[in-house]
Amino acid sequence: MYFMVSSIILISLIGTLSHFLYDMTNHNKVIGLFCAVNESTWEHIKIALTPTLLWCFIDGYIYGTNPNYFLAKFSSLVVIIVLMPALFYGYNFIFKKNNFIINIIIFYIVIISSQFTFYYLLRIQPIIFLCKYVSCIGLFFVFGGYMIHTLMPAKNFIFKDPITKKYGFNAHK
Repeated sequence: MYFMVSSIILISLIGTLSHFLYDMTNHNKVIGLFCAVNESTWEHIKIALTPTLLWCFIDGYIYGTNPNYFLAKFSSLVVIIVLMPALFYGYNFIFKKNNFIINIIIFYIVIISSQFTFYYLLRIQPIIFLCKYVSCIGLFFVFGGYMIHTLMPAKNFIFKDPITKKYGFNAHK
């Protein structure tokens, strides 16, 4: 329980910092690969993914021998990728307006949900080899997609900055 709470706190702090780090480093492109460069939904997904991926160095050391580790890690990342836009667009659809406080709450709900998923899956019965294999490949696809969508964002609403109406690094004001 202590490790899960610690992971939630540290991932949340690093994610919050990464929202501002691109500006703080005078628009360093390397930092921009891992931190938010605009206000698009994708960049907010990214500020939850980055610290969760970095946390692999710690939880992998501690739980890496668990037979469900790759399933748990992959699933925790998928929770971020799916839940962040679902909650954000869901509440915007219902209330027809964007609220800064609700956006922050969503960020923390997503981090908590991701970490609960991770720790829950570590504790279930060991999964079959095929699931381990697919989860490991899924991790590579998530990381690859992360880099591709950061460097070459698709021209759709998830990647579009609502302020500048541009995409990726070009959308920074």
